Amino acid sequence: MALQSVDLAPLIGSELKVTKADLLSGALTGAIRDLLVRRGVVIARDVHFTDEEQRAFARSLGDLRLGTVKQEGEEGLMKVTFDEKVNPEYAKFFFGSQLWHMDGTYEEVPPFATILTPRVLSQTGGETHFANNYAAYEALPDEEKARLDGLKVVHTMQAALFPAKRDCTVEEFALWASYPNREHPLVWHHKSGRKSLVLSTSASHVVGMHPADSAYLLQGLMAHATQDRFVYRHQWRMGDLLIWDNTGTMHRVLPFPPESGRQLHRFTLNGEEPVRGLAA
Repeated sequence: MALQSVDLAPLIGSELKVTKADLLSGALTGAIRDLLVRRGVVIARDVHFTDEEQRAFARSLGDLRLGTVKQEGEEGLMKVTFDEKVNPEYAKFFFGSQLWHMDGTYEEVPPFATILTPRVLSQTGGETHFANNYAAYEALPDEEKARLDGLKVVHTMQAALFPAKRDCTVEEFALWASYPNREHPLVWHHKSGRKSLVLSTSASHVVGMHPADSAYLLQGLMAHATQDRFVYRHQWRMGDLLIWDNTGTMHRVLPFPPESGRQLHRFTLNGEEPVRGLAA
């Protein structure tokens, strides 16, 4: 079975022309993975997966992250919502998703990919944007690539969340600061031979660089990487299936009314390689 797809933007995003049965058959798994890594984001419309079907499909693509969910039937499931009654453990952090970020920058091996479907959508807002960090790196001048190679960046929870909640309490900031920091190369040398920028709002500072120079560099790279030419903007419809390659993209959600009840169901695939730099 040949995989049929249509590109959604020049440098990122493809729509699969498939049925639910095609996806669950496993016959397209290799082709979907290849397309995902090449295009950063792939979607399918009108799939209407149940949680069980979404989980099975996720497992066909890679190693399912089981997380901390213990309820029967919810293995590996993350309910993405602002409602703390639905997700008491993580809902209080999701406001940070409105800023550009990669998932798992606090881990040595960030997650490979995420599989997302909507369950409740907001009447306004809630569009999800994706930026291609492979393409952003490749578009840099050679001298800039050489300058960035070998630099290391510290990622922190407070760097990720404080810009989205400047009026936080002392207790909230202390909670964010209690999470471990992680140092990553600014340029990821993937085992495939390709390179991408390791950019995220969680990027606090460049190791060994003056804070002013560090802020100027990271802000400039973020502005570069989120230009229209590197971005795909997804307008959600019920029945959508969306997969993104977390190792080569950033994402953000546009603000929406918290009382809308917006909820997406998410399964995540464990990472398959650590972030390695020039000398690794």
